[in-house]
Amino acid sequence: MSPTAPQDTTWLHSRAPLSGELVGTFPITSEEGVSEVIDRARLASRWWADLGWSTRRTRLMAAKRYLARHAEELVDLVHREMGKPRDDARLEVALSLEHLHWAATNAERVLGERRVPGGLLTINQRASLSYEPVGVVGVIGPWNYPVFTPIGSIAYALAAGNAVVFKPSEFATAIGDWLARAFNSASTEHPLVQIVIGAGNVGAALATGGVDLVSFTGSSATGRRILAACAPTMTPVVLECGGKDAVLVDADADIDAAADAIAYGAFSNAGQTCVGVERVYAHRDIHADLVTAVALRAQTLRPGTHGEAAYGPMTLPQASDTIRRHVTDAINRGAHTALGGVASIKERTVEPIILTDVPEDSPAMVEETFGPTVAINSVRDLDEAVDRANASGYGLAASVFGRDIPRVEAAARRLRCGMVSINSWVMYAGVPSLPWGGVGESGIGRIHGADGLRAFTQPRSVVRQRFALPVSLTSFDRPAWAGKVLLGALRARHGGWRG
Repeated sequence: MSPTAPQDTTWLHSRAPLSGELVGTFPITSEEGVSEVIDRARLASRWWADLGWSTRRTRLMAAKRYLARHAEELVDLVHREMGKPRDDARLEVALSLEHLHWAATNAERVLGERRVPGGLLTINQRASLSYEPVGVVGVIGPWNYPVFTPIGSIAYALAAGNAVVFKPSEFATAIGDWLARAFNSASTEHPLVQIVIGAGNVGAALATGGVDLVSFTGSSATGRRILAACAPTMTPVVLECGGKDAVLVDADADIDAAADAIAYGAFSNAGQTCVGVERVYAHRDIHADLVTAVALRAQTLRPGTHGEAAYGPMTLPQASDTIRRHVTDAINRGAHTALGGVASIKERTVEPIILTDVPEDSPAMVEETFGPTVAINSVRDLDEAVDRANASGYGLAASVFGRDIPRVEAAARRLRCGMVSINSWVMYAGVPSLPWGGVGESGIGRIHGADGLRAFTQPRSVVRQRFALPVSLTSFDRPAWAGKVLLGALRARHGGWRG
C-alpha cells in the first residue's frame, strides 16, 4: 500500500510518508463515539478539578518523568511516522518537557485565588479573583510538530484543572496515541487525556460535540471552519494557525549569524513549520552577501529519512504541488533562483530553494508555502522591511538582525505579529513563560506561559462584605441625597474641583 493510498472508513492505517511502511493501525472514532468520549471526559474533569493544585501538580510531574524516561522511544516514533530526523525530534521532545514542567509548577501561582484591590465605592468589600477550569478541552493537534504543539495545549489545560479530549492529526496518530498513554500513566482512576481518531470529520464532531473549549493548531482555512462551527454554541476557541514569517536583516547585521538562522528556519523540518522563515527582507547593501551565505549553507542539505538527511520528506501528499505552484509562478514573474528551482521538487521530497527579487504580490510571498523554500528580497532600509513584513494578512512571528540594538528593538515593536526574536530565530519557543500565538490570519488567543494557562480557564470574581456601610447604595431605602453626594465626591476626585 502506498503512503497516498486512501484510508478505509473503519481503520486508520498510519504509514511513513516516504517509504509507506505501516506504523500503526487504529480504529476510527465515529461521531457517536466522539460524544461518548466527551461524556467520559466530563466525569474525569470533575474528578481532576477536585484533586486540587498540589495533587494535580504531583500527577503531572509523574507524567513528565514518564515522558523523560521514554523520550528515545518517542523520538523513534516521530522519526518513523513523519520522517523527522531523530536529532530534530529530540529537540522537540526536550522543549515539550520544559513546557510540561513549567505548566505543572506555575499553575497555582498564576491561577490560584488572590486578593485584588477594591475601590472607593466598595470600601467595605473584600474582592478576590480566581481562575476556574472550563471543564473539557478539545485539542486538535497538527502533524508537523506532533509532540511540542499538542503539549502546549494539553499540559496547560490539564494544569489548569481540565480534562482533555485529543484528536491528533491523521498523519501523526501513533504519536498522539503515545502521548495520551504517557499522560494517563499518572492516573489510574480516570484517563486525563481521552483520544479520538480520524480525519477532519472527527475534528468537526469534537468541535461541535459539547466540549467547553477548542484548542486547534493547523491551517488558517481550517481554523475559520472551526470558529464558524463553534459560533452557534459560543464555544470558546484558541486557534494557532498559519504564518508567513519574515526575517529582517539590517545593513550592520552579522551576516553569518543571520544566514545560519535563515537556513535553519527555512529548511529544517522541510519548511513545515508555522513559524518557519518564508520571507527575508535584507538591506540592499548586504543583500547579495546574505543570499550567498544562505546558499552556501543550504547547498549541501539533502531531504529524506536516511541517516545523512538534514530534514525529512513532505508529510502531506499534496505539499509538493503547492511548492511547485509558488516557485513556478515566482520564476515566471521575474524572480531569480539563487539555489535550486522547479527541478528540486520531487513527489515527496524537496531540496532547498532560494528565490530572490520575488514580486510582493506573488503566491510565494502572500500564501503560506510550508516547504523548504525562502524568498530573499532587498529593501532600502529597516523601515521598508517592517512595512513589507506587516503587509501580510498573517502575523505569527518574525526575526530581526542588526547590531544597532535600539534601532532593531524599535523595528521589533512595530512588527504586527505575536512573537519576535532579535538576532536569533524561534527562541521565544524555548521560554515557557512567554505566550505563543499570533494575530490576523495566524489565529486567536495564546498558549504557553501565564496567558496560556488562563486561556483554559474562566475568571471568577467574588466580593464579600466585610462590614455594613451607614448608607446602602444598593437599596430602595437609599436616602434621596445619597446619589448626589456620592457623584459630587467622585466628580471632585476624578475631574477636579473646577471640573
